[in-house]
Amino acid sequence: MILVGSFFVIALLYATVGFGGGSSYIALLALENTPYTVIPKISLLCNLLVVSMGSYHFIKRKHFSKDLILPFVLSSAPMAFLGGLYKIEEKTFFMILTSSLILSGLRLLFVSDKMKDQIKPPGFLLSFGIGALLGLLSGLVGIGGGIFLSPLLINMGWARSKEAAAVASFFILINSLTGLGGQFYKELSFPDLGNYLGLFLAVLIGGQIGARLSVHSKISYWWIQKGTGFLTLVISVRLLLKALSY
Repeated sequence: MILVGSFFVIALLYATVGFGGGSSYIALLALENTPYTVIPKISLLCNLLVVSMGSYHFIKRKHFSKDLILPFVLSSAPMAFLGGLYKIEEKTFFMILTSSLILSGLRLLFVSDKMKDQIKPPGFLLSFGIGALLGLLSGLVGIGGGIFLSPLLINMGWARSKEAAAVASFFILINSLTGLGGQFYKELSFPDLGNYLGLFLAVLIGGQIGARLSVHSKISYWWIQKGTGFLTLVISVRLLLKALSY
C-alpha cells in the first residue's frame, strides 16, 4: 500500500508540471527490488496513463505550441525506440538512472521562469539534436525525457513555464509510446499485470487530478515545481545509498 500511495503522490505532483513521473517510478521500483528488465515497461505504461490526460488539457487550454514541439519529437521518437531496443547492463542502468534523477531534481529546484519578452524559441537543428539525445536516454532507462526538456526550455528562455509543461507532456507521451515499443520488441514479455494493477490505478487517478490542477490559473506552478524537485532528490539519494550498499 505504501508503494501504491507513493505512485499516486508522484503522479499527482508530476502531472501538475507536465511530467509523467517515470524517473521516480523507476527509482521506487528499484528500491522494491523489481527486476530491472521489467522496470522500464512498468514506468513507461505509468507515464502514458499520466501524460495522455495532461496533454489533452494543455492542448484544450491552448498552452501547447506545435512549432516548438515538432523538431524535438521528430528526432526523439525514433531514438527512444532505438534506446528501448538496446540491452543495457544492470549496473549501467542504475548509474544512468541515479545521475539523471539527481540532475533533474537540481534543475527543478533552481530553474526560474522567464518574462514573456525574454522568450525566443530555438532553431530547428538545435531542437532536433536535443530531441535525439533525450529520446535515446528516454528509451534506455524507461523515462519520457520531459523532466530534462522542461527545465531546459525555461532556463534557455525558449518557453515560459506553462508552455514548457505542455511541450514536456506531449514529448513524454510520444517518447513513452516509442520507447515502450522498443522495450517490447527487444523482449516480448511482461510480468503478471495483477501484481501492478494497484500502481496503474494510482497513477491514473493521481494523473487525472494533477492534469486538472496544471491548467488552473490559481495553482502556483513555482511551488509545485520546487516540491517536485525536492521529491526527486529525496528518491535519488535513497537509490544512490542503496546502490552504494551493494
